[in-house]
Amino acid sequence: MAVTDNGSGGLHDIIARARTGLAAESAALRAAYEAQPRTKVLLEGRARLVDRMVVRLWSACGMPADAALVAVGGYGRGELFPHSDVDLLFLLPAAPDEALRVKLSSLVGALWDIGLEIGHSARTIDDCLEASASDITVQTNLLEARLVTGDRSLFDELARRYDKAMDPRAFFKAKRLEQEQRYARFNDTPYALEPNCKESPGGLRDLQMLGWIARAARLGSNWRDLARHRLITGGEASDLRNIERFLQHVRIRLHYLTGRAEDRVLFDHQEKLARLMGFEAGGSKRASEAFMQRYYLTAKMVTQLNTILLQNYGSVIFPDRGAAIVISDRFQAVRELLDIRHEDVFERHPAALLECFLILQQRSELKGMTARTLRALWLNRNRINAEFRADPAHKALFMQIVQQKRGIVHAFRRMNQYGILSRYLPAWRKIVGQMQHDLFHVYTVDQHILMVLRNVRRFTMGEHAHEYPLMSRLILGLPRHWLLYLAALFHDIAKGRGGDHSRLGMEDAREFCTQHALPAEDGGLVVWLVEHHLTMSQFAQKEDTSDPEVIRRFAAIVGDERRLTALYLLTHADIRGTSPKVWNGWKGRLLEDLFFATQRLLRGATPVEALGLDDRQEDARRLLRYHGLRPGVEDAFWSQLDAVYFMRLTPDEIAWHARVLYHRPDSDEPVVKARVVGDETGIQVMVYVPDQKDLFVRLTGFFGRMGFTILDAKVHTTRHGYALDSFVLQDPGHDMPYRDIIMLIEHELTERLEHPGAPERPARGRLSRQVKHFPITPEVSLRADEAGRHYVLSLTAADRPGLLFDVAEVLASHGIRLHTARIDTLGERVEDTFLLSGGGLSQDAQLLKVEREILDRLQV
Repeated sequence: MAVTDNGSGGLHDIIARARTGLAAESAALRAAYEAQPRTKVLLEGRARLVDRMVVRLWSACGMPADAALVAVGGYGRGELFPHSDVDLLFLLPAAPDEALRVKLSSLVGALWDIGLEIGHSARTIDDCLEASASDITVQTNLLEARLVTGDRSLFDELARRYDKAMDPRAFFKAKRLEQEQRYARFNDTPYALEPNCKESPGGLRDLQMLGWIARAARLGSNWRDLARHRLITGGEASDLRNIERFLQHVRIRLHYLTGRAEDRVLFDHQEKLARLMGFEAGGSKRASEAFMQRYYLTAKMVTQLNTILLQNYGSVIFPDRGAAIVISDRFQAVRELLDIRHEDVFERHPAALLECFLILQQRSELKGMTARTLRALWLNRNRINAEFRADPAHKALFMQIVQQKRGIVHAFRRMNQYGILSRYLPAWRKIVGQMQHDLFHVYTVDQHILMVLRNVRRFTMGEHAHEYPLMSRLILGLPRHWLLYLAALFHDIAKGRGGDHSRLGMEDAREFCTQHALPAEDGGLVVWLVEHHLTMSQFAQKEDTSDPEVIRRFAAIVGDERRLTALYLLTHADIRGTSPKVWNGWKGRLLEDLFFATQRLLRGATPVEALGLDDRQEDARRLLRYHGLRPGVEDAFWSQLDAVYFMRLTPDEIAWHARVLYHRPDSDEPVVKARVVGDETGIQVMVYVPDQKDLFVRLTGFFGRMGFTILDAKVHTTRHGYALDSFVLQDPGHDMPYRDIIMLIEHELTERLEHPGAPERPARGRLSRQVKHFPITPEVSLRADEAGRHYVLSLTAADRPGLLFDVAEVLASHGIRLHTARIDTLGERVEDTFLLSGGGLSQDAQLLKVEREILDRLQV
């Protein structure tokens, strides 16, 4: 096509010049921004630059005079981020004929050719209105439509008819629903470790949505307009401008750092972003941690102001929602929201700063607070000072909130959101928005604590009893179970201070319990739970809980059944509150076994009786009879097994092994069986074979090559020299059904065992990008247990394929016997524990040598 532009050359020449000009001017805009970062200059400058380019090409492609080129979306608003799409509407007076379609295609191709990411549509006015009526995204894009070039009268007609068709009420409802759906995609939290600065709760999209509703309802086009309409205060308008600029800087920097439209604040970019935005490392905090804490506080303020403005919009857009209902001399209900009766309620009655949360708990018909109540609450939060905290009436109010039968989690989330909790509990202030770079907590410290509180609360609720039947039964039998809420609030409150956060938090909890006059027994329980909130998980996952001595030691720490039950409940809630990926049925079983064994011991059983050896065998026999096996068929096989075997396995596992092996205890052929376990997230594998050299190394190599993570391994040798090993594997996400995976394991592993060779090393694999940016220093500890019969190897390292193989290979090379392996994968980190014997470990030099060799293997 030889279209010319005023005789200056063909379209290809125009495209080439436009491409060069766009690149040069974009580079100049970036240089100017980096020299003096101003978001308005960059965003508007880029929009104007694109305007010039698209106008030039519109003309060069010979577009008809009665058509219009319209900018929509963010481009229509006159803001373009460095790598954002350019959204265009080709507004036509009528459906295009073939010649016009060719021209439109040529124009779109030319725009792509010069380096623009184009989103486009070609529509008539009727098409626009029809699409807008059925698609809220189209309606939103047209809300900010701006004429770039072409027929002004055609554009004005679209604007007039669009404005006439706009229904602010329907638009408001649709955008609220859209926000709820978007929040759900991001787990309803702005506090994820890698938030999306545009789409996550508290991101730029929330601010844009406020602007769209204001435009649709004709309430203004900027924050100053909203202040003039008294929808926000002048101070809030200033806050919103500053917040918006900060988030815009984050997004601009991300685009420049990555060279693409990247809106996720990934670990890969956080340290660079922090330094580009002027944050520096200080004290115990990295620059990225300081930056992300600022980001979270910003996102928190966005969600606060978003709530206030949406409620104010609602009162303007839906003015006929009924009269106020008086609750007390301080509060009333307006449209199912709690409202202050006088603007100075919190000034004259500071206790109302807590009372409002109590009322929301007590009156289920109230869905939240009005905008003016929230604003007054926020502006008066600093009235909660040392004098306020010392007032017995205020202490009583806080304890009432803790002890209510409903609304506990909502109350504390609101108190955290609006700065009340950090004023009432000064230690809380330090953990708001604080990241946890252990890579298995997916929430900031304050949000993790609130998740743990939520989990404990769910144990008390009938609608969740089917999820946690044992927890529900235990907590309802625990006197004053609300003490667990206090333990949850304080268990991690000292994170990030340096030192042992459990002991530091214990002191905070002790001070709180003393100040709030809790009885010594109750206060002692809260303090003890905070001090020991990690103890049960450490025993369950790192100790050999089939050893009666281990149960005795744990019972000595616990002391009584009330503490045991409370610690079990808190531990369960804590692990579940770190990340959806950390909890699994295997961990649940470890905790449950430890709980019941300790409970039996505390009730008078001996340590051996507490492990329930006789009960396990009897339960296993019942299962065998259930599966149709006649009494006594298991005796020959069981006679080859020692008591440790029965202590370490569950009745279900014992019965499964017996069903498979009772008729072949002296099999010359390897026996390999696998089955799905738990909630269908793992596979259990049993291997029975005459004991042979390097067996465990070969097995770990096999599973590693298949991509499985080994969660648990138990190694036994029968009295007549057979290895009976059991593994729990985490499914790596194979596309094939479980049935096919099980058949593959059984066939392939049997083949390997029938023709043993040298152990095959699995690929080491690549480290995740999270570990690359937040490296985990490996740690190894090898020490004798308290009884001196075995040695406990504990290691912490970055997770990777082949890690367990490397450890097993070192142990095998020294002739060390492995009894059990506990593999605990916490996000990107593993914390593994092995029970060992032999190999000359009683000699200090040998012990240090093994430690050093394992540490060398863990270095990445």
